[in-house]
Amino acid sequence: DTTSVDALVHRLNAEYPGDVGVFCVFVLNVLRLAPGDAFFMGPNDPHAYIAGDCIECMATSDNVVRAGLTPKMRDVPVLVDMLTYDFGTPKAKLLQPVPLGRGTNHSVVYDPPIDEFSVACTRLEPKMSETVGPLQGPQILIVAEGSGKLDAAGDSFDVQPGFVYFVYPGTGYTLVAADGAQLVTYAAICLE
Repeated sequence: DTTSVDALVHRLNAEYPGDVGVFCVFVLNVLRLAPGDAFFMGPNDPHAYIAGDCIECMATSDNVVRAGLTPKMRDVPVLVDMLTYDFGTPKAKLLQPVPLGRGTNHSVVYDPPIDEFSVACTRLEPKMSETVGPLQGPQILIVAEGSGKLDAAGDSFDVQPGFVYFVYPGTGYTLVAADGAQLVTYAAICLE
């Protein structure tokens, strides 16, 4: 909507005065994500996070090319050469969560149209638990909210926001939410 785009331009111009990146608002899709929303950006698609917290999972990359909204160096010739110049609606980029399955009740997966990874999200109310069965590939799990325990391979680990765990291939685990707060984790996984 025009009003929110106008407000965003004014806000970005106040935060980055004189930065040409402010004009990107007029040629890029502006997505307002709610908790639990996810979207997929392919290689060489320009993007910027304006506000809020998010989980970003990306395939191996050897470059970051900046277009604006930063005091850091911008390599315009490389940027112009690498961009995909694809177009579409913002909703076309959104991913719908589907149940992870594998005996889980509180875990969903966001499965982008690539082979490298998917992202699983587990949300547990206080005192609830979830057992995630073994996967063939490794997992990288990050705790986004809450606290509790992670039990795996006979060991028990505390979980708190910002804690990150590497889960070996073929290893299942159980998450247990502490009393008093929801536990939310995300894991980069490889689905078979």
